[in-house]
Amino acid sequence: NGMAIKNVTGGQKSPPRLQGGEIIFTSLDTYLNFMLNIPLSEIKLSVCSVDLLSSKMGQNRQEHHTDLYQGDELIIRRGQTFQIELELNRPFNADNDKLHLDLRTGPLPMVSKGTHVIVPLVDHLEDERWEAKIVEKNVNKIKLSVNSPASAVIGLYGVTVTTSSSKDEAATTHNSSKNIVMLFNPWCEEDVVFLDDEEERKEYVLNDIGRIYYGTEKQIGARTWNFGQFHEGILEACLFILEKSDMPPSGRGDPVNVVRVISAMINAQDDFGVLVGNWSGDYSDGVSPSAWSSSVEILRKYLSSNGTPVSYGQCWVFSGITTTVLRCLGIPARSVTNFQSAHDTDVSLTTDVYFDENMKLIDYLNSDSVWNFHVWNDCWMARPDLPPGLGGWQAVDSTPQETSQGTFRCGPASVNAIRSGQVYLKHDTPFVFAEVNSDKIYWQRKLDGTFCQIQSEKKAVGHCISTKAVGSDERADITHLYKHQEGSEEERIAVETASRYGSKPDVYSSAMAEDVCVEVKMEGEGPMMGADAQLSILVKNLSSQPRRTTLHSQVAVMYYTGVLKGTIKKEQMHVELLPNEGRLSTKL
Repeated sequence: NGMAIKNVTGGQKSPPRLQGGEIIFTSLDTYLNFMLNIPLSEIKLSVCSVDLLSSKMGQNRQEHHTDLYQGDELIIRRGQTFQIELELNRPFNADNDKLHLDLRTGPLPMVSKGTHVIVPLVDHLEDERWEAKIVEKNVNKIKLSVNSPASAVIGLYGVTVTTSSSKDEAATTHNSSKNIVMLFNPWCEEDVVFLDDEEERKEYVLNDIGRIYYGTEKQIGARTWNFGQFHEGILEACLFILEKSDMPPSGRGDPVNVVRVISAMINAQDDFGVLVGNWSGDYSDGVSPSAWSSSVEILRKYLSSNGTPVSYGQCWVFSGITTTVLRCLGIPARSVTNFQSAHDTDVSLTTDVYFDENMKLIDYLNSDSVWNFHVWNDCWMARPDLPPGLGGWQAVDSTPQETSQGTFRCGPASVNAIRSGQVYLKHDTPFVFAEVNSDKIYWQRKLDGTFCQIQSEKKAVGHCISTKAVGSDERADITHLYKHQEGSEEERIAVETASRYGSKPDVYSSAMAEDVCVEVKMEGEGPMMGADAQLSILVKNLSSQPRRTTLHSQVAVMYYTGVLKGTIKKEQMHVELLPNEGRLSTKL
């Protein structure tokens, strides 16, 4: 009858009413029933639009510590909830309507591989699983809180919303125009890259400026480096590097795999990676390694050229780019400089110098070398693939020196394993051990063609291992993390232990018998929360001769992830044992 029709949102369902020449409808349901006599449940549910709430200043980016990244994609970290908003063609009816999200990453997404994720709608969110919950309704708009597990595959995800009713009608889908970028989460306790110190997270994940050390141990220099992990195009370049690698997308949930791939892809030696190494002194067809002071230009150039390696770099440039990529992906990382850094070429775990019968150097045998400095990286993660206590800092080196499983890469190698000489643990621990703690051994050829040791230097390599300090531009000496005090009994044990697994296992002829065993015993049912732990150490002589031995014991706090936090107690005790004697040496 010529009267205006007005829809007022909200309120209880009630019949339409006449007010000031207008018919007032309090809901879409009453409008459809009044005008068309169509029940709301009869209208097929569909999605009109998806808002990923990806603003840099919005709740998602702020809570996920991704507000520094450029771009308008939704950049989030795994193991943490995020929110999205859906606009529907009608209000959502929980009794009849069904809705779920599909997240897909990689060229061939598969549910079994974790690259096609089906996110169901639930009433209550639980940790460590993909789920979504409606947390807000406003007529035909709903806001979802979405949870992801801390083991989720990282990378670029496409988002599809699928809707249907409880009837047998076909489902409808809506593809989001924007993508989700999933990163590792050092703020999440369940993520293997979790780092529990906020100041260290600010330094090793969020700081985009750092210092890289060079020179000699007597004259240490520092150059400022722009890591620039949040600059425009850098996240895109990092994801491009992962795509160019041979690693399937399903492997991107494991930071050990990701770091190993990054180590290979930063150098161009065998996989058309980011940077070409050049130590010739001739850089006329590229950029001199010493001219770079930032990772940003290199990574942008690699991306814009669709993966053409950039010329040229040396160890500090490889390390700077590796720090950028790892921090950008959410893995805590730092550049580390080792002065008097050995390069062991034959896995002997010694730095060998060969002379002939007349004490002249045999050039073709002297392939081992000691660099005045070498720069690599540490990255932080638990190592569930290794024995407990070997998580924490892991050494990774992108400079192409030696191949590992056929590819120029190195690491991640547990720094704790390197320190104790456990070189049989993966990855590439022998090479890094030799860099920091190998003995320099001089050999002379005898008349029968064999070689004998004529001298050894036990303190020749691995000095002043340096990185930028947390929260300042000071240099932090971290040599103690890589090796025991030079010349100490623990350091000698580590060197001799390591050498047994090298290509020259008899370099150190041990005069000590190996028939004394050690057993740690727990009293009762073991340690309980809130109670003291009682344990004892039993030392037993298995031989028929008296033995003298030294017992080293250490008690340390360790997270459930295998990452050591700190040492509580450390003891050294000399023990004399009669034949076949077992002795309770200490109680802790």
